Formats: sequence, structure tokens, C-alpha cells
Amino acid sequence: MSSVVLTEHPLQVEGGIPPHLETILSAEALAFLAHLHVRFQEKRLALLQRRKEKQKDWDAGKLPGFLEETRSIRESDWKITSLPDALQDRRVEITGPVDAKMLINALNSGAKVFMADFEDATSPIWPEIIEGQANIKEAVRGNLQFVSDTGKKYTLHAQVAVLKVRPRGWHLSEKHLRYEGEALSASLVDFGLFMFHNAAYLQQQERGPYVYLPKLENHLEARLWNEVFVEAQAYLGIPQGSVKATVLIETILAAFEMDEIIFELRQHMAGLNAGRWDYIFSSIKKFREQEAFILPDRQHISMEVPFMKAYAELLVQTCHKRGAHAIGGMSAFIPSADTAINEVAFEKVRKDKLREASQGYDGTWVAHPKLVPVAIEVFNEKLGDRSHQKHISRSELQVQASDLLNLATTPGQITEEGLRQNVRIALLYLESWLKGTGAAALFNLMEDAATAEISRAQIWQWIRHKALLADGRQVSVDLYHHIKQEEMQTLLINRKSKMESSKHIKLAEAVLDELVLDTEFAEFLTLNAYLLLP
Repeated sequence: MSSVVLTEHPLQVEGGIPPHLETILSAEALAFLAHLHVRFQEKRLALLQRRKEKQKDWDAGKLPGFLEETRSIRESDWKITSLPDALQDRRVEITGPVDAKMLINALNSGAKVFMADFEDATSPIWPEIIEGQANIKEAVRGNLQFVSDTGKKYTLHAQVAVLKVRPRGWHLSEKHLRYEGEALSASLVDFGLFMFHNAAYLQQQERGPYVYLPKLENHLEARLWNEVFVEAQAYLGIPQGSVKATVLIETILAAFEMDEIIFELRQHMAGLNAGRWDYIFSSIKKFREQEAFILPDRQHISMEVPFMKAYAELLVQTCHKRGAHAIGGMSAFIPSADTAINEVAFEKVRKDKLREASQGYDGTWVAHPKLVPVAIEVFNEKLGDRSHQKHISRSELQVQASDLLNLATTPGQITEEGLRQNVRIALLYLESWLKGTGAAALFNLMEDAATAEISRAQIWQWIRHKALLADGRQVSVDLYHHIKQEEMQTLLINRKSKMESSKHIKLAEAVLDELVLDTEFAEFLTLNAYLLLP
């Protein structure tokens, strides 16, 4: 363990750092992190406590709505500050983890923007978090390279996607950095290191610094981020307003405060993104104790079901009213060697992007470079010579609170196969995460923490409310154990034949049992699983 003295108090670095990464945690960088911690930790913890207090209301049967105290913000005529040229055209964005190969492939993919993800697509194993920051620093300067085990060399093209970085959410801590014994906010660690090493350079290149903000639940949490931006820019000596943020609307509570979130960040706002998978998870989580909000198998919860469509269209209307970009959700398909599977999947992706383009979205997300041409073709056809379609106001929409809360009319059933699939995906994703991979290709889909959260949340919800399967059986603890044991047996047999270790899958089983069988709903699976990481 090492420490750096900051005036009277040491910032402790626990877990060790390889010599080639020591510059990422220089004394100056650590001083900046400590400054952010002292300035904002108390406010962060207060906002997290506020989340717990609000959850008591939802558990008691109350429902959220549009805030009366901020009505004037929603009804006033105001706009965000102007956007830089680098963020005018965002028709296709690609996302992925922060390892070198993925960074290079994504930046070279032909997408307009790449979101380097320290959150749902990255397992926060300590050396990999710091390695990710080093990779980003090299990528920003065009120097990042990677050589595979087979000797294949990966380098950056002369023209690459615009970089945006997604730090971890407000709820997460980084246990390897401590100030007076207290773990630092993972959000401020990820953001702080990115800013310290790259903000001035990116600002000079007119390419940033740009970020994505995850899992906000209300405008007060956006206000805190705005305060962080102001403080960081002042500390690092870059012009105010240089940071531009896109906020993921991936909690159902944030859907009621989109105007207010944009308003709080208006000097630093770039747009909102429809984070569909986390939004579904949030809808289950927030109303977990209310039987009327039970959802069917995950495969039935499309963007066309009433509550998802209302949220998606309100996002476009709100963004365009304020001059911000509206960015569509993730297409998680991963191409396979099977041409027939690919043809069907590519057509599904194309239809999804056509829906978004027709709703007025200015761009969309994909998870794999081979999906970039599919998405670009759709948005090229829609946008033509324009960089976006903010002229589409969607003023005809009258989305009510009841529309956003209309989960009950979601069509579909709960089936054994749906339960089994949730168990299988949760086990395999948790195993991957515990082994250090936060974005796992499973059954031709890119599963990340958000999709795994849906799986485990549905299992908990169905057990909690004794939901009935389509065949009349009740979802119970016994049924869960029976299905889980069958899935584990299949997985372990396959591992034995491939001489693979069963250590992490058994750890994943233990974590999943804790998540779905505890009477208290765990807020995030990553909080539970993080305790098992070195």
C-alpha cells in the first residue's frame, strides 16, 4: 500500500499498481481526486440516502409523477448552450469496455461517437480500471496499440470516432482509494482521472472532454454533476462549459424529470439517451413490492409496449424542445458465424433503428462494429444532409404520468423458459463479471450489467409475488432451485469436458442465490458482487 500526503490527510491507494501505470495515479492526480472527494462526498451520500427514503414511498404503494415545484421549468421557454462541431452529428454511437483492443476497434468502427464504458460494460477489477484510464490517455493522443497473442497488431486510424467516457454511477464506491479511511466515489474516480489526464488536451483539439452520465434518478443528482463539472474545470484551468454530458435516462424516476435534468446541466448538456435495458430494470426495482407492476418474460418487453413507447417518445419531445440531441437505445445483437441467424438479426436491428429514426431520434447505439453500417444506413436515409433532426418537435404528444406507469398492459406471459433464461443469463454474466469481463457475448447478444439486472430482478419479483407461469405453476423458491440446479449441472458438465475451472460459476451461483432469495431487494448486483473482487 502507498499513500500520498495531501496537506494534513493521506489518500491511500490499496491493491498495488503495476509500475507502467504509476503515472495515472501520480501525486497530482491523487490530489485532484482528494479535492473532489472532500468537496462532494457529503452531498453524494445525502442524495443516496434520499433514494432510500423515496423507495419507502414506492414500497408503500405510492407512485411518482411530474413535480409540481418545478412546473415553471417545464413550461418555460429555454435552451441548452450551443454544442461544439464534434457533437453535432451523432447518428450512430458504439459502446464498449475500456480494454485496448475494444477501444481501438470501436474508435475505428465508422461510428460517429464511441462511449468508453467504466460502468455496465466493465468489471471494476482494480488494475483493469487503471489500465483503462491509461488506454484512454493513449487513445486520446492517437498512440494506443494492441498486439494479440497471435501477433496481430491493432492501431488507430487517422480518423476515429469522437470519444465519450461513462464513469460509474453515484451508487458505487472505489474501495482501492480511501481518504481518511473512507472509500472514494467511483464516479469521481473515473471522471476525475479522465479529466486530469485528458481534459486540457481534448479541449485544445476541440474534441471534448465529453462524458455520459449513468443511472441518475432525479434533477438533484444532475445538479451535483454540474457542480462537479464547474469545480473540475476551475481546478484544471479549462473554460467553463468545456465538459459536455449526455445523460442516460435509464431509471423510471428520471423520466419524470427530463426537463429538470437538462435544465440543471444546461451549460454542459449535450443530450439524453434512452437507456432501455436499465430502464426496464429500474421499473421492476422501484415498484418491486407492487403486484400490479409484475412484468412478463424479458423478450416481451419491447420498445413498442405502452410504457416503453411513452418514455421513448417523451424523451425526443423533451430534448428537441431544449435544443439537445435525443439518442436511441442499444442494439445488443452480436453477429455469429451462422449466416441465417445474422440475416434475421440484422433485419430486427434495422427495424429497431427505423422505429427510432421515425420517432425523431438524432442517433442510436450499437454494441458491435458490424452493426454500425446497418444503423448508419437507416439514419443516413432519414437525415439526408442534416446532422440531426431537432426540427421534429413531437409537439402533438401529450404524455401523462399514467402513460409512463402503464406497465400493467404489457402483453406476454411468464414462462418456464423465461425463468430458465433469466437464471442462465444471470449465472453466466455474473461469472464473466467476477472473472473481469463486464460485457459478455451470450447467445448472440451482448449482455452487460443492465441486462443481467433484469434477469435477477425478475426472478426476485416473480418469487416475491408468487407469480404464475403460463402452465399454471407458481414461481417459488423450490422451482428456482430446481431450475438453477439443472442449469448449473449443464454448465459444469460442459466445463468439465473443456477442462475449464468451475470456481467462478460457483461463486456466481452463490451471488445469484443471495440476490433472488433475500427478502430485501439488493439495489444493484454489482454492489454484492464487488465484495468478491480483489
